Parts: sequence; structure tokens; C-alpha cells
Amino acid sequence: MRTLSSFVILYPVIVSMVWIIGSVFFSIQRRQVPLINLHEGKPADLVSVLIPAHNEADTLENVVVSVADMTYSKIELILINDGSQDATLSVMRRLVQKYKQQFPIKIVDVQPNKGKANALNQGAQIAHGKFLLCLDADCYVDRHVLEPMLAQFYNNPRVGAVGGKPIVRNRTSILGRLELLEYVGVIDIIKRGQAFVTGHITTVSGVVVAYRKEALADVGWWNTDAITEDIDVTWRLYHHQWQVVYCPQSVAWILVPEHIKDLVHQRRRWARGGFEVLFRNRGMLVTGRLSEQWVLLDMILSALWAISCAFVTLFYLMMVAFTGDLIMDGVILFLLLLISLVQFIIGYTDSKKSDFISWQDLLLLPLYVVFYWFINLISCLTALGSFFLDPKHVGSWRSPDRGL
Repeated sequence: MRTLSSFVILYPVIVSMVWIIGSVFFSIQRRQVPLINLHEGKPADLVSVLIPAHNEADTLENVVVSVADMTYSKIELILINDGSQDATLSVMRRLVQKYKQQFPIKIVDVQPNKGKANALNQGAQIAHGKFLLCLDADCYVDRHVLEPMLAQFYNNPRVGAVGGKPIVRNRTSILGRLELLEYVGVIDIIKRGQAFVTGHITTVSGVVVAYRKEALADVGWWNTDAITEDIDVTWRLYHHQWQVVYCPQSVAWILVPEHIKDLVHQRRRWARGGFEVLFRNRGMLVTGRLSEQWVLLDMILSALWAISCAFVTLFYLMMVAFTGDLIMDGVILFLLLLISLVQFIIGYTDSKKSDFISWQDLLLLPLYVVFYWFINLISCLTALGSFFLDPKHVGSWRSPDRGL
């Protein structure tokens, strides 16, 4: 039991320190050795912007307006209506009339809906661009989102995908602000750390990601059976020797769930997608490159940590119930809080300009530590259970929580 407790305590501490150090050096490297666009001065390549939508009548226009405002103008826009039951298709037709003079704009009407991966596949088949920028229909992008992504592609012909950075924009509730902290102090830090330490990231963020069309064709496009198409395609790119990089300069403003039930559903889907990818790519633990082996091993250890943490917590609560003694190790609690504080200060320093985050947001840090532990523990355990009980479950659309 002591060994299990040590693992529960030490694993997040060690991993956090690795990602913190990696994130710091990633930021230093980005400032000291800025990426140069090797395509500068040459004719611009066409980029196809794909926006799949299912019941997005209220949000679709915002993302199209932001696309129209991008500084990179050599684009075509492909709107994919995937069996929407609201006025999404009507909104798309109106947007065609509004922007057809500015850039080519097409509509793909898929009936009935078969999930995001299928919608992207349908849109990609009529895309003429060398690169595909895929966006969620409830976000909006920064004006300069494409230039840093394209520089990554031109810098290395083996880069198959470039993941952008999502930024939380709905912050009217405590839950929304807690998720802001998570994206700044956990998700962004981990991706920066992974990118520097291993040269790989666990997944691109499907809300804002660019692909080399040649690479997608090489891996067979998006997998319609995957519950999280972005995690799945990331690892299939690795399997075919393509590289996937993280580009925090390319940002998209996103809406996050502001109800606990919807947040748990989202995190459970993410966790299940991770388990699916781990199972499908288990052979890479032996045959993959060292960097891929490390990332997969971290995914395994994370799952083992969740199971161990649940067991240790249950054992601890039983001890408290039977003995009446509340045993807390102050040194351990202080260490965990200190590491969390350092992690979020680094995230705040890197993101305060792009994310419009203030130091007052860090006052929610103690609440966030409890929130993050509880939500992700529950999500991981329930996802693990659903993976073994229903292994053939496939991806599907669900109208998301748009916040308060």
C-alpha cells in the first residue's frame, strides 16, 4: 500500500516537473530561434478551410467572419452541414452569398449525419488546397492564424499536421474560469513540454489544426470509427513517419462547457479516445521511435495513476471512517500546491497577452487543484470502464454545451 501511495503522489510531481522544464525551454527556443518561412517571396499556396457543422446555426457565422478577416487571403472555404436539424444549412447559404466575391465558398450537405470524421472526409474530397485548415464551428480564429502554421510546413516537408492553441473565451462562470486555468496552466504547458522533450504531442486540438493534404491521403484520411478523430489521426500520422508539431502562435477562441455534466461528458470522450489510440498503437511501444514510446508510456502511466488514485482514496476514506483520524501530510500538500503554482505562473507568463488572462485568475488555483483532480479522475475511470464494456462504440455528433 505504501508503494501505491508513493506512486500516486510522486507520478504527478515528476511528470509536472518534466513538462514545466520542457515548456520553459520550448519558450526560450521559440524566442531565440524564431521560425523562418522558407516559402517567403514565392506564390502563395491555396489553403482549404474546412468547417464541419451539426446544429451550429447560432455560432457558424462568427467563425466565418473571423476566417474572412484572416491576413492570409489565398483560401477557399468549405462548409459541411452534417445532418443538422436547425437552420445551419440556411445560414450556410446566406454566408455563400455574403462572401462569394471574397473567396471561393462551397457547401457540402451530408444526410444523415455520421459524425465529424465523416464530415471532414466529405469536405476534403472537394478541397483543392495543398493544406487544410480545420476549424470547429463554434470558435473564431486570430487574424494571423495561418502564417505560423504554414511556416512549420515549409520548414520541414515531413510535417503532416500543425496543432494550434485553443483559448477559452466564455468566462462568465466559475467553471469557465477554471477551464481557462486548465488550458493555460495544464494543456498548453503539457504540449509545450512534450514538443520540446520528445518532439511529439499526444494530440492536435481538433478545434484549430492544419494538415498537409498529402499526409492525410497517405494515412487514409480521418477514421470514422474513432470517437476522437483528432487523437486518432495524430497517431496514424506518426505511424506513417509524419511529424506533428505544436504552434501556440496560431490561436482560436473557443467555447467550453459551463455545466458539470457536459464537462464530464467531454473529458470522458477525450479519455476514451486516448485509450482507443493507445490500444490501436500498442505495437509502437516496441517498434515506435523512442519519443513515441515515451508519449505512449506516459498515457499508460496516467491511466494506472487514475486507477491507483481511486483505490488509495477509497482506502483512505475507509480508514477515516473506521478510525476517526484525519491524517494529512502537510509536506506533500505543500509540494503539490507549490508545483501547481509554479506551473500556472509559467503558463500565465506565456499566455497573459494572447489569452487576456490576469493575475487575479490565479486566485482560483486552490479550487482548480481539487476541480482538476476530481473531474479528470472521474472521467478517466468512467472512460476506462466504457472502453472495456463497449469497445465498438464509434464517434458521433452531440449538440455541445455552449456555456452560460
